[in-house]
Amino acid sequence: MVRKAAVPAGSNGKYSPGRSKGRSPSLESGQVAPEGKVALKQKVTLLRGISIITGTIIGAGIFISPKGILQNTGSVGMSLCLWAACGLLSLFGALCYAELGTCIKKSGGHYTYILEAFGPLPAFVRVWVELLIIRPAATAVISLAFGRYILEPFFMQCEIPELAIKLITAVGITTVMVLNSTSVSWSARIQIFLTFCKLVAILIIIVPGVIQLIKGETQHFKNAFAGNDASVMGLPLAFYSGMYAYSGWFYLNFVTEEVENPEKNIPLAICISMIIVTVGYVLTNVAYFTTISAGELLLSKAVAVTFAERLMGKFSLAVPVFVALSCFGSMNGGVFAVSRMFFVASREGHLPEILSMIHVRKHTPLPAVIVLYPLTMIMLFNGDLYSLLNFLSFARWLFIGLAVAGLIYLRYKRPDMPRPFKVPLFIPALFSFTCLFMVALSLYSDPVNTGIGFAITLTGVPAYYLFIIWDKKPKWFRKLLGK
Repeated sequence: MVRKAAVPAGSNGKYSPGRSKGRSPSLESGQVAPEGKVALKQKVTLLRGISIITGTIIGAGIFISPKGILQNTGSVGMSLCLWAACGLLSLFGALCYAELGTCIKKSGGHYTYILEAFGPLPAFVRVWVELLIIRPAATAVISLAFGRYILEPFFMQCEIPELAIKLITAVGITTVMVLNSTSVSWSARIQIFLTFCKLVAILIIIVPGVIQLIKGETQHFKNAFAGNDASVMGLPLAFYSGMYAYSGWFYLNFVTEEVENPEKNIPLAICISMIIVTVGYVLTNVAYFTTISAGELLLSKAVAVTFAERLMGKFSLAVPVFVALSCFGSMNGGVFAVSRMFFVASREGHLPEILSMIHVRKHTPLPAVIVLYPLTMIMLFNGDLYSLLNFLSFARWLFIGLAVAGLIYLRYKRPDMPRPFKVPLFIPALFSFTCLFMVALSLYSDPVNTGIGFAITLTGVPAYYLFIIWDKKPKWFRKLLGK
């Protein structure tokens, strides 16, 4: 392994890594690494970009638990409206990231945009929370769903042993880590295949649902807005459930430096993916309600399986397999993208230097990939994963809202920055306001979990001064950090 080639950023008035303590110069997309140096290759085409976004968004949520939105909105009609609203809001956020990705041509996603707009402290806090809690917990949760559903056909008549689920989950996580450490091309090819499997799984639900509608099965849509009234307390939770199901639209921005022709392919991939996912999600939920009542959906542990058992007979055995493949695709896409955030943060001097190294033959950021492995395994076997995600779901949207607010700030701070793709100003304003408003509202509706998450996030501040700012570190401490 060698370290990624570093080229000093130009002095064009923007925040330039390497100019302050603890930072090394970064390589912008479009700059060529010096001869003989190893760099990440631009192997992400438009099709691979679409597969990264679509394949990471469509995970277990749409197949297992759309009941979170129904429970917190109170009616079938409101739940469908919220699915559509979350899709539209996610599209707005994705368009903002398309602009950010085409004018700041560096990998790293949220971290890079917050660093460019607001400086190193909030950027460090973002990557700190992502590394310690959010990504290991999110990977463990989606992989547990993979383990449960890959075993489902073998335990139809009895409960699946928890140990068996965790063991097969560990195998799945290991496979994803090895795949992403071995080859960028193979990771992308498998992601394309798994994205195809996800779309087939959604069509398996949508097509019978459309047939049910043609037959006149609309009884569950009568008085669609009747039921429990949506409350201010429930709206943030419904919003989190919906936006969690759509989360993943930002992952292509984590690998900007590896995208071919990013000015064209990033906006195209984002727009195509969001249209596919939003239409698919809304139609899938409509299909559920052609066969399952609101009360039955709330009682179901796996809505897609319940739906398939009602309409498909023995073919319903295929649904858990497709759900498992869908989860595996989300695991693969998430690890592929987020490892680049750690790679960039290390290159900027905010994480140990070893994480910015690239395998000399495979051209993969091997240390940045495998750093997730031990943390994910610890959480898999010891952590209360769902509580961790509840604690920190607000942190994810806080920093995404902050990154999009940074787009507005950069419009005024650096008006001359080249912007090959530009969105109307009301889109980032509406998106960032909605994210920050719902984060603030969650402090009111769920103060305990949100407060714990806020406290965990704040630990990044003393960590920043300890690891980055403090000059007089002992020699053994500096060696530990790779400095």
